[in-house]
Amino acid sequence: MSKSVYRYISEAWNRPYDGEIKEINRQRLIEWRHGPTFVKVERPLRLDRARALGYKAKQGYVVVRAKVRMGSMRKRAIRKGRRAKRRGMVKIKVGKNLQSIAEERTAKRYTNLEVLNSYFVGEDGKHKFYEVILVDPHHPVIISDPKINWIQEVQHTGRVYRGLTSAGKKGRGLRNKGLGSEKVRPSVSKNLHKKRPGKVHRFS
Repeated sequence: MSKSVYRYISEAWNRPYDGEIKEINRQRLIEWRHGPTFVKVERPLRLDRARALGYKAKQGYVVVRAKVRMGSMRKRAIRKGRRAKRRGMVKIKVGKNLQSIAEERTAKRYTNLEVLNSYFVGEDGKHKFYEVILVDPHHPVIISDPKINWIQEVQHTGRVYRGLTSAGKKGRGLRNKGLGSEKVRPSVSKNLHKKRPGKVHRFS
């Protein structure tokens, strides 16, 4: 049984740090590192992922490569006296994954477009790079397409800021179901404010 082109692309990108993809990306990353934060690209680099996440080679679709700095939040060292435990230097984690941050920054840059999804395309020692798929909800081709015209409805405005993309749902823990996911559904903030039952004191 013969494989499709998408299958070959997918298998090559399953090993991004080994083989042909590593050698090709080495040259790309040198250019991307010194380039601007947002770059509009003519066609997706990973066609298999782009198609799986809703991309179509037609008018109204835009692909932008976004650059995000790696690492967690950083705070300056405190010079005044206090014990090390209260310095607030370590265990400061970002509440969102870097892919969601890249999507939100891209949406802020391209205000007339809506973010559909995104996927990973590379990283170096300092940055991660994602290609973000955007859709123009007011384009006539998008409006006339029954498979994507849902994005022009009011309830989908600013969907990336509400964690409705694939990366956003992953960061919110919505890919987990059943036992062990009680504290993430319907949302983390909702579970934090649930009333906890008080202790029952029993007297013998």
